[in-house]
Amino acid sequence: MPNLAEFAITAFTTLFIAFGPLETAPIFGGLTPGLARRQRFAIAFKAVAVAGVVLLAFSLFGLALLDALHISLDAFRVAGGILLLLQSIDLIFAHPTGLSSITPTEESEAKTLPDIAVFPLAFPLIAGPASMTAVVLLMGQAQGDLLLRGAVLAALIACLLITYLALIFTDLLHKVLRTTGSNVVARLSGVILAALAVQFIFDGLKGSRLFG
Repeated sequence: MPNLAEFAITAFTTLFIAFGPLETAPIFGGLTPGLARRQRFAIAFKAVAVAGVVLLAFSLFGLALLDALHISLDAFRVAGGILLLLQSIDLIFAHPTGLSSITPTEESEAKTLPDIAVFPLAFPLIAGPASMTAVVLLMGQAQGDLLLRGAVLAALIACLLITYLALIFTDLLHKVLRTTGSNVVARLSGVILAALAVQFIFDGLKGSRLFG
């Protein structure tokens, strides 16, 4: 059974990088130019709240869904590890794709929508494929231990709060970090996420006993 403190740090780090608040904030700023501060706060709160509900559902019922689909946790670890590895490559090369960001077509469409809180902010930017995969993988790693599962939920709530703060202070973040600083943080995060992703793949392969 994993050590609680170490597992909590791993859960927070994995979810923080999967959420990518520093990458989401500039997109939020680009989609909300000219809006009053109060409106931006309301959109950010709604986006984080909707994403939180989606991710909470995945954390509580994701493993049951895998069982219903007859997908083993080890198979999901390998698939999820590959998905997180692809996101880490996006971060390292500072070249976001539809996996960790939104496509130019989606961004153009979002600018015409009256409410961007649900799409594209809540999904796929905050509650995207990587973050949904990560929360299920972490719950599987908790192995039913209530303290470890609580650590995952606490890390999830903390990352949602940080994401909300990043959205409402996006202008300040841009002044402090600028594009170069954001890319440096993204690349460092990508290296850490790549290591975590490979570990998930190793755990899945080991659990599957494909190699004896």
